[in-house]
Amino acid sequence: MDSGIIGKIQKSKQYASERERIKINTLSVTLQGQNNPHQVSFQDGKWLCDCDFFQTRDRCSHTMALERILIQEADLTLD
Repeated sequence: MDSGIIGKIQKSKQYASERERIKINTLSVTLQGQNNPHQVSFQDGKWLCDCDFFQTRDRCSHTMALERILIQEADLTLD
């Protein structure tokens, strides 16, 4: 392994340990629900989901699951 990549690996470890450096602006995922896959995204500070429940309540189990993963487990912030 060359010295350039070794330096990048070390820097990546530093960045990963300093979570305050990371701010999620846009995120798009497919989450497999019990019946169907759903497109869930985070854009402009808001969650979006294509499921019927989200359309009337602006929250659903899919968006809440991703919030749990990103905020509680990874200790990141969403802007």
